[in-house]
Amino acid sequence: MSTTISRDPQELKVRWETLRTEQPNLYMRNAAAELGVSEAELLATRVGDGVVFLNTDFKAILLDVCTLGYVMALTRNNDVVHERKGPYINPQLDGHVGLFLGADIDLRIFWGSWAYAFAVEETGKDMVRKSIQFFGKDGNAIHKIYLTEQSNVASYNELVAKHQAADQAQVVTVQPARAARPEQPDSAIDVAGFQAGWLALKDTHDFHMLVHGMGLTRTQALRMAPVGNWSVSVSPSALRATLTKAAADKVPIMIFVGNPGMIQIHSGEVVNVVDARGWLNVLDPELNVHIREEAITQAWIVRKPTTDGLVTALECYDAKGEQLIQLFGKRKPGIPELESWRELVQNVEEGCKA
Repeated sequence: MSTTISRDPQELKVRWETLRTEQPNLYMRNAAAELGVSEAELLATRVGDGVVFLNTDFKAILLDVCTLGYVMALTRNNDVVHERKGPYINPQLDGHVGLFLGADIDLRIFWGSWAYAFAVEETGKDMVRKSIQFFGKDGNAIHKIYLTEQSNVASYNELVAKHQAADQAQVVTVQPARAARPEQPDSAIDVAGFQAGWLALKDTHDFHMLVHGMGLTRTQALRMAPVGNWSVSVSPSALRATLTKAAADKVPIMIFVGNPGMIQIHSGEVVNVVDARGWLNVLDPELNVHIREEAITQAWIVRKPTTDGLVTALECYDAKGEQLIQLFGKRKPGIPELESWRELVQNVEEGCKA
């Protein structure tokens, strides 16, 4: 049974005010880490001061997000931030996995992690930033939706009023983050059975179930790939090389970034790949991706058979074996993978050998 943690909001509020005096430019996520608490707990100390608890009917809230028009969707993990602008359209929220299937906002939602929602107003230098923010049972951010200058503010205000929680004095309680699945000894794995399953894949989405069903961790599975170039270890620099070459050659790609409650996807070209503040970044008008490159300890080029032909990905992992970011060539079901993407990846594979 998971142990829940509950802290005194008033005591935490005082500690945070002291920290803000000492470090006025500290982001809330970093402040929470400094104070040894979750971001949701810290945000809850501001309820009544620009922050409103929303109810936990997350599906209804997201349906009403569709009325906001052009917004910015943000999903992140510890080391990669994915920001994509556009409208929320084509929701499919009934089911174990929820979906938004827009050309701009493309999401996969895993409801089991979700616990809290807030409406947040933050005063900046020249404006007030309005957002809807969702957090998991561990108090970590799952997804945030920020209004832009083109968003419908009246609809935002209606959403907040409609979904405001009855209890604005509730205390955020958090559960420790779920531990990563322990890796079994290689000798305990049916390697031949796993490799046969890999070669028999019809859809890339079936790979997760194959790995889970065979009792492997993701990186262990990549080590145990069938003989050939189905899984090739490359240096962490492969991510920079792939993004840079995709921008230079105008190869449309798909960028997947996620956490336990959400995967956010960009499909299209990237243009401006730049270094800033110690991060590798894509800084385009509709898309920003920020990558703490030093966190990548493993990178793999992964190939899977499907009914549409071979599908190729670059997958990057941290020291704990958690996936940070995944890149594909832009494609849709029923459409073969781009030859330009395959050629790009082959060049990266040859130039970034581990």
